[in-house]
Amino acid sequence: MMTETRQDIIEASKERFREIVRDNSLQSSSVTIQTKILTPEQAIGNPSRRDYPIIEGKERVVEAHFLGSRGHAFTDIPMNFVGFLEDVLDLPTDSNQNRAIYLATLNAVLRHLDLIHGTVHCKNDDPERCALHIVGHIRDTWGNVVIGLIGLNPALAEILVKNFGSDKVHITDLDRRNIGTKKYGVTVRDGRTRTEELIRESDVVLATGTTLGNGSFDTIWDLLQQYQKPHLFYGVTIAGISRLMEIERICPHGTDG
Repeated sequence: MMTETRQDIIEASKERFREIVRDNSLQSSSVTIQTKILTPEQAIGNPSRRDYPIIEGKERVVEAHFLGSRGHAFTDIPMNFVGFLEDVLDLPTDSNQNRAIYLATLNAVLRHLDLIHGTVHCKNDDPERCALHIVGHIRDTWGNVVIGLIGLNPALAEILVKNFGSDKVHITDLDRRNIGTKKYGVTVRDGRTRTEELIRESDVVLATGTTLGNGSFDTIWDLLQQYQKPHLFYGVTIAGISRLMEIERICPHGTDG
């Protein structure tokens, strides 16, 4: 498994991505990328629970289109983009907007090449079924462990607490509206200052792949290596990076669009 920090991983992935683009002659000027910002309904449908960050307006999904294939990436600062594939590869990855465009594009292109699957977010009540699948995988793989959840996914948090107990679930989040509040009996900690504490106190860490887009992945990754904690990254955002950089990912209900 790779041990680069977030910026190193993204830049190293770009080098590998360039090789794939070149090997498949996709740098042709006739090939273009278009990304667009999805509405909550387009991204997640109409789930029965309404407390997902995307429905509450805290996050949006950027969707990249490439030769009939789609790739999604979550971000708090969405931006539309139209350009050539080389333009995306030349974008600096030092902003949330640019990272989202790159990640969505990477996902769409690798999906087109059949190198990855599950690049489009699941809809309606599939996120809850996804949470049940992930919790079952954790229990089957590691047993009755203490779980650290990085990024407040409400469906995951609730099902983790139901299965492991509130005393065995730790949660961090970057949204100041969540920090300090109790969710399903667990007090949400500040992801800016208490990520190391969460990782240190957990047996297994479950982290959203959106950390790649919001700039927090580097700290999390370094701490996971430092404390040698088993971990999983979940979701569509990290699909392409997980394939190129050998990062373990779980996304049971992501679709191919």
